[in-house]
Amino acid sequence: MVAVSTTALVVVTGFLTSLTLIAAIGAQNAFVLRQGIRGEHVIAVVALCTVSDMVLIAAGIAGFGALVGAHPSVVTIATVGGAAFLIGYGLLAARRAASPGTLTPSDSAPARLAGVIATCLALTFLNPHVYLDTVILLGALANEHADNRWLFGVGAVTASAVWFTTLGFGAQRLKGLFATPLTWRILDGIIAVTMITLGVVLAWP
Repeated sequence: MVAVSTTALVVVTGFLTSLTLIAAIGAQNAFVLRQGIRGEHVIAVVALCTVSDMVLIAAGIAGFGALVGAHPSVVTIATVGGAAFLIGYGLLAARRAASPGTLTPSDSAPARLAGVIATCLALTFLNPHVYLDTVILLGALANEHADNRWLFGVGAVTASAVWFTTLGFGAQRLKGLFATPLTWRILDGIIAVTMITLGVVLAWP
């Protein structure tokens, strides 16, 4: 009974720790939210975000976090690339927000799967906080549990799957609200501010 309780505690700890880190407003979450509301390639986006977190969390537990910590140039490269990408993506969202001719998803051509996947990958792996939070921090916290570190990882990955599934598919309930171009312009405006702000913060020395 004690062993079962310990196992459950470690899994729950991993779940809550991971959920706390990924639930914060960020570029990846904003993208998943937008795709969910549009109802485009939601399964692919949710699966990709979840699998990416699984790979990153596993890498952190396996010791990759120490390697990243020893080679800060990896984070520096991700920071520069991520800042440029976020600002560029934010400017595109700002252009959509400022355009009176903005179309609703039902009126516009659907986004190509390849483009959606490429954008999702960039927002995930060009974000230096992914390496600092998911790889280094979660990896370090998991390894504090010694032989139970992979149970911590199971909890962390489960939190990721629950979060992205809820965000992606839950956003579809907002479709009625986003039935007019004006609401899409407001959403794109919020995304633009979020992306550009994050990009500037990353680029700021």
